[in-house]
Amino acid sequence: MKVYRKAIDVQSEGLHPTFHDVTKQVKEIVKESGVKDGICVVYSHHTTCSVMVQECSHDHTYFGLEFLQQDLCNIMEKLVPTCRYEGQYLHPGEKHIEFAYTVGDEPYASLNTDAHLRSIFFGRSESIVIADGEMDLGQFGYVYFIDWDQVRARPRQVQVQIIGE
Repeated sequence: MKVYRKAIDVQSEGLHPTFHDVTKQVKEIVKESGVKDGICVVYSHHTTCSVMVQECSHDHTYFGLEFLQQDLCNIMEKLVPTCRYEGQYLHPGEKHIEFAYTVGDEPYASLNTDAHLRSIFFGRSESIVIADGEMDLGQFGYVYFIDWDQVRARPRQVQVQIIGE
């Protein structure tokens, strides 16, 4: 049994959810691993991010989101509205804001409850079967890393771990 791990660096834009198509990079990592049959896990250790396998919409909004991504953002805005002011959600509370100061975050950086809730809905990982050295994504599958946190732009990491033979 072989285990292979690698990270992909991405940059979120801030001010809106940022979607990253990481399909090509993940496929390259699978190839580098040399695993012919196994599992590829793509995951985020960031608690405000998600990983999903979905169809590429090809058409884009004026702001660069694929139509399906924009549809998803529109629905999420109805289900989990973007945190726009202190007290909109119970989180973050006073103790959490105090904690944020101890790690150097500005207090506004904790006004991202919507991002935490959205990542819970979609999860932070996807497991993809590797068969004959290729990810089995089906005919239309793409791997996306989504940063739901709109408070600020920042670097993120997509984690990829491959297990197999």
